[in-house]
Amino acid sequence: MFQGKKILLGVTGSIAAYKSLLLVRLLIREGATVRVIQTPASRDFVTPLSLSTLSRNPVLSDLSSADTWANHVELGRWADILLIAPLSCNTLAKMAQGLCDNLLLATYLSAVCPVVVAPAMDEDMWRHPSTRANLERLRSFGNLIIPVGNGELASGLYGDGRMAEPEEKLDFVGGILKAKEGSVPVKTGTGGEKGHATSDRDLSGKRALVTAGPTYEAIDPVRFIGNHSSGKMGIALAEELAGRGAQVDLVLGPSALSTEHEGITTHRVISAAEMYKACMESFKQSDIAIMSAAVADYTPVEAAPEKIKKSGSDSLVLELTRTKDILKALGGIKKKGQVLVGFALETRDERAYALGKLQTKNADLIVLNSAKDKGAGFGVDTNKITIFGKDGQEWSYEQKPKQQVAKDIVDQVVKLLYV
Repeated sequence: MFQGKKILLGVTGSIAAYKSLLLVRLLIREGATVRVIQTPASRDFVTPLSLSTLSRNPVLSDLSSADTWANHVELGRWADILLIAPLSCNTLAKMAQGLCDNLLLATYLSAVCPVVVAPAMDEDMWRHPSTRANLERLRSFGNLIIPVGNGELASGLYGDGRMAEPEEKLDFVGGILKAKEGSVPVKTGTGGEKGHATSDRDLSGKRALVTAGPTYEAIDPVRFIGNHSSGKMGIALAEELAGRGAQVDLVLGPSALSTEHEGITTHRVISAAEMYKACMESFKQSDIAIMSAAVADYTPVEAAPEKIKKSGSDSLVLELTRTKDILKALGGIKKKGQVLVGFALETRDERAYALGKLQTKNADLIVLNSAKDKGAGFGVDTNKITIFGKDGQEWSYEQKPKQQVAKDIVDQVVKLLYV
């Protein structure tokens, strides 16, 4: 996927800049040509010598040096992808306002390729209203944002704001390159000719319900039955809907991820029963419902009040009972004009099961992804889907970043909504 591709990497002033060394090595190993632009502040965290050695190209930092001018226009046209990782809070603010006081910002404003950013900052900075507003402004320009993680931060605290790992960024960018090769159409922003994907406000005045993440079914106070869903697909869907004007209720299972989009109200739940209750309450006011959560099919009949201790037996028997089928329940009360979308993650007989689910759940669309496809399913930043409509139509898509997958799904929802 990366063989012969030209990646322009922007490195800004963040302690996470050390990860850019690992990212460059991965990109080179995959066959990409990498050129690096550093902001002056980033040189306090990682040296140009290290980056130039790994990228096998001189590192650029200044608009001019001696009698030489760094041609930012040429750089912006040379690259297949401009990836800014890490994206510091300071550079984020400058990009949002169109400021241009260094070579990286000048190149960003000249870029005609997709622009991808990987934010990195401490949790309080990440959650500040100005940061949220700047991120939303970048999204409105068509820039793609790699979700931050939750974990140990430079301050010593644990929380949101940790930059995605190099392997995650590699998968994300690979998905974009694959989508480009498949000639995936993207809209251009108003007043510009750049190939940045943007969305119309075609859902203004609409209300949407989205489920995301896993559910945890308690065995005892410290153990549970769960799955590996991260919630990335559902959050991407919620943000796509909100970006197009909808007011979104996001029912989010126990996930390390979060969203601060002003158009999204997040309802945190743990179990399938809690998710069922939240969905039944929200669906009454919803025009759209997209059930992307990986809800447990079974839950223990009774959770032990205390931690279960080892006994003399080598086995432990748990009695399980079926959880309530949220998609089927919503399909049973769906009114004319509401659009209901379900997901099917399968390992065999994928198409047959998805079509069956479409009929038995009274859904309008079923989104199928296979757990056997590399780069699709749980925990990764990309997905590969097929959408089935109840009228017999079928749409298959190449592997893409989940943000772009979300756009494909919402595009089909919009078509149904306004038929």
